[in-house]
Amino acid sequence: MALGADLTALRPPPADVRVVMSDGSSIAAHSYVLAAASPVLERVIERARRGWDAAECTVRVLGASSGAVVVFLRFLYSHPREAVARGREWAERAAGEHGEALMALAHAYRVPWLKRRAEAAVAARLTAERAVDAMKLAALCDAPRLYLACTRLAGKDLGAVERSEGWRFAGRHDAALQRDLLRLVHDADQRRERWERERAAQHVYRQLSDAMALLDRIFADGGEGRREEAASSSGVRRGLEQLMRHFAACGGGASRKPGCCPRCRRAAQLLRLHASVCDRAAGGEPCRVPLCRNLKIKMHEEGVDKTWKLLVKKVIRARVMSTLANRDVPEIVKKSWAKYNSRRHSRFR
Repeated sequence: MALGADLTALRPPPADVRVVMSDGSSIAAHSYVLAAASPVLERVIERARRGWDAAECTVRVLGASSGAVVVFLRFLYSHPREAVARGREWAERAAGEHGEALMALAHAYRVPWLKRRAEAAVAARLTAERAVDAMKLAALCDAPRLYLACTRLAGKDLGAVERSEGWRFAGRHDAALQRDLLRLVHDADQRRERWERERAAQHVYRQLSDAMALLDRIFADGGEGRREEAASSSGVRRGLEQLMRHFAACGGGASRKPGCCPRCRRAAQLLRLHASVCDRAAGGEPCRVPLCRNLKIKMHEEGVDKTWKLLVKKVIRARVMSTLANRDVPEIVKKSWAKYNSRRHSRFR
C-alpha cells in the first residue's frame, strides 16, 4: 500500500487550464508548466483564478493561428536544451513554418530563449520578398539581429526589396519604415566607402614603411649582403635605387633646390621621411642613408607641421603592425584565434 501511494504521488496532476485560440478551439494544459515558462502567463492564470469561475481556468492566446499556438505550447513544455537535443528536426521544421508567429508570441509572453530561436529561424530563411515585413516585425518585437539581417539583405539587393509587395505596402501605410531602411542602407554604403578609403590609406602607409626599410638595406654596408639582395630584388627596390642614383647625379642636394626636378623632389621627400622615422641614432649605430643626420638636425631646428607629424606617426604605426603580423605565433594561439573568429562569424552572420 505504501508503494502504491508513492507511485500515485509521482503521477503528474491532470490538466487544470484550458488554452483558447483564435479560431475558438481549445487545448488542455498544466498551469504550473505555463507559469514556470512565462511570467506573463503566470499573471494571467492568477487573475483567472481570482475571477467568478475559479474552478475552470481559461487562458486566451489570440493573434496567431491555432497551429502556431500548439507549437508554442509544445516549446513551453520542453526545456531549451532538451528542445535542441531531442527533437532537433521537429524544432527546426516548426520554427521554419511558424517562425514569425513564434517570435511574436515569445516576445508577448516573455520567453527569451524561444524568441532568440525563432529570430534565428526567421533570419536564416529571409528573402528579399519578405525583408520589409520581417523588418517591421523585428522593430515591433525588439529583435536587433533580425533587423540587422534585413538591413544587410536590403543593402545587397535593394532593387529586389523595392519590387516586393511589402515595400509597396509600406509606401502606402508606413513611409517611416521606408525612410529608415533607405537611411540605414545609405549609412552602410558610406561606412563601406570609408572603410575602403582607410584600407587604401593603410596600404599606402605600409608601402612607405617598406620603402624606408628598403632604403636602409640599399645603403647598408657589406657587399655580399647587397649582392644577395640584388639577385632577389623587387621592382620597388630597383625603382628606389634608380631614384637615388638620379638624385646623386642630378645635383638636387647641392647645385640647385630639390623642387626644380620632380624626381629629386620625390627623393628628397623620401629621405626626409626616412630621417623622421629612423631611430638608428638613438641606438648608437650610425645610419648609412645620405642626409639622414643633417635632415634630423634641420627638422629639429626649424620644426615640422602637424600634417607631416601625422604622416610620420601613421608610417611608424604601419611598420609596427607589419612587424607584429609577420612574427612567429605559436600553434595553440593560431587555433584559438581561428576558433574565436569562427564563433564570432556564426554569431553575427
